[in-house]
Amino acid sequence: MNTEIISNQKDLMEAAALLQAGRLVAVPTETVYGLAGNGLDEKAVEQIYEVKGRPQVKPLSLMVPDAGAMERCCREVPAQAHALAARFWPGPLTIVLRSRELVPAIVRAGGETVGLRCPDHPMTLELLRLAGIPFAAPSANPSGAPSPKTAEEVRTYFDGKIAAIVDGGPCGLGKESTILDMSQKPFRILRQGALPAEEIADALVDAMEIIGVTGPSGSGKSTALQCLWDRGALVLDCDRVYHELLETDPELLSELEARFPGTVENGQLLRKKLGQQVFGDPAALLDLNRITHRHITEEVRRRLRDFALQGGTLAALDASELLESPLVDRCDFTIGVLASKETRIRRIMARDGISRDYALSRVRAQHGEDYFRSRCTVTVENNDDEATFYANINKVLKEKLRHG
Repeated sequence: MNTEIISNQKDLMEAAALLQAGRLVAVPTETVYGLAGNGLDEKAVEQIYEVKGRPQVKPLSLMVPDAGAMERCCREVPAQAHALAARFWPGPLTIVLRSRELVPAIVRAGGETVGLRCPDHPMTLELLRLAGIPFAAPSANPSGAPSPKTAEEVRTYFDGKIAAIVDGGPCGLGKESTILDMSQKPFRILRQGALPAEEIADALVDAMEIIGVTGPSGSGKSTALQCLWDRGALVLDCDRVYHELLETDPELLSELEARFPGTVENGQLLRKKLGQQVFGDPAALLDLNRITHRHITEEVRRRLRDFALQGGTLAALDASELLESPLVDRCDFTIGVLASKETRIRRIMARDGISRDYALSRVRAQHGEDYFRSRCTVTVENNDDEATFYANINKVLKEKLRHG
């Protein structure tokens, strides 16, 4: 058998016919060349294993032309899989999902999952559309040999053993796709390839709904956060995150000491000394916020990434200064929790065990209601009983969340 070289777009119909007939055709991708066969034809897949010398206990992934193939080939497809496909397909990401029965057991190596990949190469995408079938397509090399980046390398391996090679020029990345298992939670990177794990995690975070909750002291934000928690949200108290970082992040302490000498001693922040340097100095306060906001933002992003990889889809950020921090840009919308001055004074006195005068001084030192009304997406009054406020927050969430 002679291996034909197909090097132009008009001859792709011939390659499509070969694949439909159960023959093997090497195809280019943005990573390496793949050895493609009809992924729904058990005999064609057997040829792939035989030609490569690949053990049949190792499953194969399927090349598909677009994200629509997810529902055709797989079941229980999470919304996050579509979000990743929208971001990275065509591209070097293989998404593993629970397979439908139409995918032969030999492709799945007898398992219940199958990996899907949409290659970023115009000739192979067109070939997928012309053939109308998914391709079982591992890298076009004998098992254990280097993955080929050119059609000539493929011919060196398989000349006379496969029907054709689609010559799409040299592959740009030269590294296999990253494989992400989304068939169960938490999602797992099975193989780190050309797409960095951090980019995948960031895309999952971008697909989440992130709600900002803010308001002055004593307004009762905790009930709003409880409502979100009851909906399965990750709730992050940014002020608490900051205090945790002061205990665990030497880089933060180092930056504070460099900008505000004498405020860190034996690995501990001396709050009173810091306050003395910042109080009444707008430039110093601006620098303090710049340093702390950056570290808090990085830590919040890390925790959001972890939660997104756990399969989480909803998060809430609680911060008194949320509207002035970079985190507000991460929020889909913000809820400002407000209460009357007397209600806030009463709550602060009961919570902190302080005098009315001291509680009043705290209230006066904070932003007024107009500040939150003008900057938050929505504000909710919290002057009634907890059950009423909870119901009001729940109503807002039903109206504002994408999935109610």
